[in-house]
Amino acid sequence: MTEHLLRAIIMTLCASTISGNCPAGEWSGNVAAEWTGFNKDPLSGEQHRSYPSVSAEPEYYHEWDDGKRTFLFRPFARLDKNDSRRTHADIRELNFSMIENEWELTTGIGKVFWGITESQHLVDIVNQTDLVEDTDGEDKLGQPMLNLALIPDVGTLDLFVLPGFRTRTFPGKHGRPRFALKIRDQNDPKYESGAKEKHVDLAARWYQMLGNWEIAVSHFRGTSRAPTFKLTGGGPTSPPELVPLYNQINQTGLEVQGVFGAWLWKLEAIRNAGFDNKNYKAATGGFEYTYVLKSGFELGALLEYSWDDRGRDANTQFQSDVLVGTRLTFNDVQSTQVLAGVLIDTGGAGRSYNIEAERRIGDSWKASLEARGVFHVSPDDFMYQFRRDNLIRIDLARYF
Repeated sequence: MTEHLLRAIIMTLCASTISGNCPAGEWSGNVAAEWTGFNKDPLSGEQHRSYPSVSAEPEYYHEWDDGKRTFLFRPFARLDKNDSRRTHADIRELNFSMIENEWELTTGIGKVFWGITESQHLVDIVNQTDLVEDTDGEDKLGQPMLNLALIPDVGTLDLFVLPGFRTRTFPGKHGRPRFALKIRDQNDPKYESGAKEKHVDLAARWYQMLGNWEIAVSHFRGTSRAPTFKLTGGGPTSPPELVPLYNQINQTGLEVQGVFGAWLWKLEAIRNAGFDNKNYKAATGGFEYTYVLKSGFELGALLEYSWDDRGRDANTQFQSDVLVGTRLTFNDVQSTQVLAGVLIDTGGAGRSYNIEAERRIGDSWKASLEARGVFHVSPDDFMYQFRRDNLIRIDLARYF
């Protein structure tokens, strides 16, 4: 989809939202203006200090037959001034659902989220990460799927058939933050499977509440959403580049969450087989304690530890890291919230921080702020390539 078409879509959606022409009761969503700024000059002269953009995420929802049949359509589009790769559009959800007493069937394009911890979402594997939207891994591309949910007396069993693989999005050469090396062939990556992007993946997840505990066990078999990278080039006339490779994997996941008064205990763990014919295990666990003041203000303390048995060979920053954070909930009419944390590498290689805040303005607006960056990072750390990319992001959204 061209930049001109994206601009036309966003302008039309903005105009219809502000003028109130959206059909009442069926259309909802938001349009937003966003600004991302960096406090240091980039490592590359192709990058910028400031990145303004606008986005639109409308949603059409319809149900009938006493709510037993539903239709959902949720597209997304962004227009970014400086990063052409971040100017993109996607269908996040486009599906039809049949809902009965002991089963639900959904077919089309959908979004599924698995996970409970704050540091990272190890078990979340159904949808591909939309990395040009944000580096926190929480923005996802729509995934073609057939989902059958069985609802017996003991928990819920979700079964998935996932035809059609979505490659991960990466910022372009003008984007920021991005990898220090160029990622080659983003539109023509390498696959372990001969079926390439047509490989049909399978997944299942069982979820159950047992007293104060919530437990989920999942399994995924198919194309890994996270690529490995092969280094190529490096000659006098060809600088080194990274080529994404999507392996075939089997991943078993476990989620455990316990609520005991003001304490919330969390654990995510996986066992993964398939990357370079090797198996590895990883886990993230910890707690969140919430103290409620007489005024209704809630102050939470978070502590999580992330471990990966691959150590420095892991393609992630979470090898042996501790998250220390706090969550502030004001419980006011504006729904003001602040989440802040510092991730500490226990090997001494570096620190990273993340601050997220949001507040409603009136009935239709919401302001959000993010601050993210690294400090005290050694040259041998994965995050060293982002040492000049500490950012502040401000987003103002109009909901309808």
